[in-house]
Amino acid sequence: MKIIVCIKQVPDTKGGVKFNPDGTLDRAAMLAIMNPDDKAGLEAALRIKDEMGAEVTVLTMGLPKADDVLREALAMGADNAILVTDRVLGGADTWATSTTIAGAIRNLDYDLIITGRQAIDGDTAQVGPQIAEHLGIPVISYAEDIKIDGDSVVVKRQYEDRYHMLKAKMPCLITALSELNEPRYMTPGGIFDAYDEKEVTVWGRADLKDVDDSDLGLKGSPTKIAKASDKVRKGAGEKVTLDPQESVDYIMGKLKEKHVI
Repeated sequence: MKIIVCIKQVPDTKGGVKFNPDGTLDRAAMLAIMNPDDKAGLEAALRIKDEMGAEVTVLTMGLPKADDVLREALAMGADNAILVTDRVLGGADTWATSTTIAGAIRNLDYDLIITGRQAIDGDTAQVGPQIAEHLGIPVISYAEDIKIDGDSVVVKRQYEDRYHMLKAKMPCLITALSELNEPRYMTPGGIFDAYDEKEVTVWGRADLKDVDDSDLGLKGSPTKIAKASDKVRKGAGEKVTLDPQESVDYIMGKLKEKHVI
């Protein structure tokens, strides 16, 4: 069984974010981590590998520094790692990103593709389903649990206040929630192997199959950013000192004023 896990290096939002003049994220200037939903997807793949045997390949598109999260994935137990990086791919929106990743995946054999539900830097939840659409395979999103049943996959899918149980023939794509599991830590031996024994394969534009230049990078991105900013700073708000009954009357008045009640 062959599993591809798409991971992304994202800004560590606890340290704030920075933007380029064109509104895109200045990724080179920020601390970065593996996207939490993607890490849960990687853990799901590794558990399948532990239980029934599988070859796990991690793939990312990004700057050369994205090598760091690929090494982390290898140290956790992934077998292969691929970095897709090229200047012409910079500034991509979800359409251009999914087009690029699908073009890379067409070079590989796979039974199952796992992506995170969404990345914490964009929060669109679009790339995973778009990859499936490009590849012409089924997609099950918002996975809370994943089980393999012969040549099919059975997924418990989050749905508002309930869940769906869905079954699909492989090959297919699943998007994982961070609540899917608790990802494992890297092991000392895994870290050694990731940096001294294993190699990260680097691909560029020339390695993408069946994609047009017009669909890549900033020029191939139909989404245009009108404005981008860091977290909006909130003011201190209104402070009042009242006795309990006056406080109740004050709060009720504000709720009515805002048409909450």
